[in-house]
Amino acid sequence: MTNNILAKENIRLNTTVAGKEEAIRLTGSILVERGYVESNYIEKMLEREELTSTYMGNFVAIPHGTEDSKHFVKESGISFVQVPQGVDFGNGNIVKLLIGIAGKNNEHLDILSNIAIVCSEEENIDKLVTATTAEEIIAIFEGVN
Repeated sequence: MTNNILAKENIRLNTTVAGKEEAIRLTGSILVERGYVESNYIEKMLEREELTSTYMGNFVAIPHGTEDSKHFVKESGISFVQVPQGVDFGNGNIVKLLIGIAGKNNEHLDILSNIAIVCSEEENIDKLVTATTAEEIIAIFEGVN
């Protein structure tokens, strides 16, 4: 993943959130602040969550917008929120890592595939949950560790 898609400024470590909605709003607000998406995208992320949970297993959720939210995306980027204490995503699913995605054109498929590869390894999940610097997170996604 290139640095402009996952920059240090896109990463929040050791975060505490009150619940799933706050977690998704935070994940989306990073994308807005960093100029990847327009603010309306956050509502589309919440709408998407209502349709079907973005919980992927292994303590990971990947909040993203609905199909009709593409016009709110200015450029591809991801946000990363680490919640070591976990946040309940319903049905007993606890999330410790939120990875927000904004994909321009069809780039979200490449981004998703990179995330899936990293998150399929339990060892990587443990490292991401316990990482104390943004550089550690980026290194894991770049496969440098």
